[in-house]
This record gives sequence, structure tokens and C-alpha cells, in this order.
Amino acid sequence: MVSNNAKEVFILGLTLDGKTFRPSDWAERLAGVMSQFRPGGAVPGSHLSYSPWCVPTTTVDNVKCVVVHHDLRDYDVLAWDFVMNFARDNQLQVAEACLLPDPPSKK
Repeated sequence: MVSNNAKEVFILGLTLDGKTFRPSDWAERLAGVMSQFRPGGAVPGSHLSYSPWCVPTTTVDNVKCVVVHHDLRDYDVLAWDFVMNFARDNQLQVAEACLLPDPPSKK
């Protein structure tokens, strides 16, 4: 269960029993389906980029994941439920977290 005050939720590409979730492009597929849910709503061409509220990251500890921002829940609760049910139905690990910006590079 995800708390109501979580800023971001990470859906990890690991099942509850620790197996890698397949297919290997699951994160991109899920984020692609969610691309229409974005600030200002869907616009022509919005299907060509990911929503800032549902972004596939490359990896976290060598595991693919999707970061889902709580603003999606505020914008469309059914879209939020779809993503959370996807994780539940596929028995994927879910963690509440916050992405931190990369530190400035030292020159």
C-alpha cells in the first residue's frame, strides 16, 4: 500500500519473490501508455514523449523501474489506480521514494 503523502513511487522490475519481471521493455511500455496523462492534458504529439508523472528510469541498483509522481493521482485517480494495479497484479515491488537531482559536476 502506498501512503497518501508519498511524492513519488518507484515500481521496480522485480517481483515480490525477487525474480526479474519480463518482458524487458515493460517500463517503457507502461510509461508509453501513461504518456497522455500530463500537466495541461494530452495535446497532439504528446504520445511521442513520456509524461513527467510516469517516467521509466534506466535502472535503480541494476533493476529497471518506473517513477510515478503523486501529481498523477491528483490529476486522474483512475490513471493512478491503473498504474498501481499493474504493479499489484504483476506482483511487482513498490517503494516510496524521492528522486534527487544529480550533484553539480566539478571542473
